[in-house]
Amino acid sequence: MAATTRGTSPVPPDVRPRLTVLSGPSGVGKSTVVAHMRTVHPEVWLSVSATTRKPRPGERNGVHYFFVDDEEFDKLVANGELLEWAEFAGNRYGTPRRAVLDRLEAGEPVLLEIDLQGARLVRQSMDDARLVFLAPPSWEELVRRLTGRGTEAPEVIERRLTAAKVELAAEAEFDTTLVNTSVEDVARELLTLMLQA
Repeated sequence: MAATTRGTSPVPPDVRPRLTVLSGPSGVGKSTVVAHMRTVHPEVWLSVSATTRKPRPGERNGVHYFFVDDEEFDKLVANGELLEWAEFAGNRYGTPRRAVLDRLEAGEPVLLEIDLQGARLVRQSMDDARLVFLAPPSWEELVRRLTGRGTEAPEVIERRLTAAKVELAAEAEFDTTLVNTSVEDVARELLTLMLQA
């Protein structure tokens, strides 16, 4: 009989979940997939990143991000308290190391939603981490998603598209690629990957 992690997802008794990293270009739907997975499978622990970015409307400290100033972020880096960190669009983002390790030691599935640079750093420090690349169905669809948000200036969209080309070219560095044609299907496939040894 399969064991269960806090109620809903069967975890084979001899399997210890690995760290799973979800990455992909901006606009591919990473946050949407993760939000769906967390709704259906709340037992999956999503690391909350620290960031120097200012909160957006509706974001709460400790829930969406740990909002810190530059000095505090510098201390986290200097003290080795971040598993990885990267700079994007003038702001820094990092994954608190201790929280991730504590969850993994407890045998809980852990998911990081981070950028390419962060995924590469995680691979260096935790070579058994599973890196999953979330790809768009097509370049045209990615452009449509980014421009359809209507929340960013054209120059920001252009920077994101330039970065997306670099990220798409790095797909081969990942263990698995999932194409985001259906949020529900991708979330289900991602959970299956997370529970594999």
